[in-house]
Amino acid sequence: MVSLTLLSTALMGLLAAATFLAVAKIGAKRTAPDADGSGDRYTVVVDAFRDVIQKPVVWAVAFVVIAVGVGGVALLAVGDFGISEGLSGSLLGVAYAAVGLLVTGFVFLGAYFGARERGLGNAHGVAAGSFAAGLVFLVLVAVQLLVGVVG
Repeated sequence: MVSLTLLSTALMGLLAAATFLAVAKIGAKRTAPDADGSGDRYTVVVDAFRDVIQKPVVWAVAFVVIAVGVGGVALLAVGDFGISEGLSGSLLGVAYAAVGLLVTGFVFLGAYFGARERGLGNAHGVAAGSFAAGLVFLVLVAVQLLVGVVG
């Protein structure tokens, strides 16, 4: 037990140090955008993603793929397709996790964009989204303690 605690402490220390170094490197490389409009690689990639994400067709295709994927996994988990019982239980867990992540992502993005539309900055939006996602996790823990929905 003690060795597991020491390993956990060492890994968390390494993670904190790596995060600090990554933030320091990112902060040191940032510069003002070019005056000629070409921008650096980060700006080019962000602009390309923005162009793709703002198209409704992309959102429609992503919704259909996610809905069919989660539905297919759930159908494989509960259907009689000759899948072993151990794999069937795992697939059902994957379906539950996917739906949980989708709901949490929806709550996070709803709070984020709600804060952004009210004139607050990115940090405020992320804080609101994180708080809302934390509330979802807290509700899940409370329901688990009262009813026992997980495992």
